[in-house]
Amino acid sequence: MARYGKAFKDRAVARLLPPESAAVEVVSREIGVSASTLERWRSEAQASGRSSGGWTAAARLEALLTTAVMSEAEKGAWCRSKGLFPSELDEWRVAAQAALESPSSPLVSGNAAERRRVKELERQLRRKDRALAETAALLVLSKKLEGLFPKDADE
Repeated sequence: MARYGKAFKDRAVARLLPPESAAVEVVSREIGVSASTLERWRSEAQASGRSSGGWTAAARLEALLTTAVMSEAEKGAWCRSKGLFPSELDEWRVAAQAALESPSSPLVSGNAAERRRVKELERQLRRKDRALAETAALLVLSKKLEGLFPKDADE
């Protein structure tokens, strides 16, 4: 029996739920998972009551942009057609504003893998600087030693 990761399941379920609402058979053919498994994943996601309802970040942003210019009545009709509550749009808007205002957002500070890589490179640079300084000191000492005790004087 095949095991699928959470990210894979989430992407598959996101395709089945609004706004895309792709047919189970189509998604099944495209990703190679049986239709019954996809239906089970979808029902589990709906039962868990995820606040985004399977909407990807890009789809939520698109929904916010689409509904920004609508009146309340138009927005309500649009939300009903997409299976949303207007309060969900308000939550998404607040979350988007908080993400843009946050100085620790991934866009500003980079992701964790990049930070780890930078830290590792800085550590290597410090190590190499110390090695270079040690080599330079040894070279200077050897030159001074040659000056004090020339090789010609031993003979």
